[in-house]
Amino acid sequence: MTLIWGRTNSSNVMKLLWFCAEAGIPYERRDAGGTFGLVGDDAYKAMNPMSLVPVLQEADGWALWESNTILRYLAAVQAGTAAALYPAEPRRRAGIERWMDWQLAHLTPPMTTIFFTHVRIPEAERDWPATTAALEKATGLWRLLDRQLAGRQHVEGDFSLADIAIGIFVHRWFALPVERPELAHLRAWYDRLLARPHYSRIVAVPMS
Repeated sequence: MTLIWGRTNSSNVMKLLWFCAEAGIPYERRDAGGTFGLVGDDAYKAMNPMSLVPVLQEADGWALWESNTILRYLAAVQAGTAAALYPAEPRRRAGIERWMDWQLAHLTPPMTTIFFTHVRIPEAERDWPATTAALEKATGLWRLLDRQLAGRQHVEGDFSLADIAIGIFVHRWFALPVERPELAHLRAWYDRLLARPHYSRIVAVPMS
């Protein structure tokens, strides 16, 4: 049985739970990180020296960390729906991986700043200049994705790992109390994700 370590309100854990639900992969989940602790324990650090969530642990004890790497691994070793989300054809796969890397390198930093400011940092401790700069950066990135989505149902045409990696953050973008431009293609994509039962159940939940 696949074991996923991590709390359900972590964006990176949500990716794995949503992927497994879409692909029909059975798993067991154990709370870790945040108020649940464990990530600083020696046993956990032996699985993930970064002391972060999630961690994928397989029945033989083999463990893997970094959420997008775990997504790629699971899609590569599974058949059916999972494999379809990560096609083997090199150019299609590269297109998907490009957007997964874009999420990590470009989208995550400003979205994390905005999220923490409005959800996890006490008001008296909030860094509003940093948040304003992050909002400007994130807005530009979402505009870029809006252009990518013109004429497409999903980020790379068909529903794929790119949608799972970025879809976590688009819920936060529309749920956070920030000023947003009207981005019709992005909003339509978000609405399509909301129509997916697993997304609504796992991702589109109150932020904490």
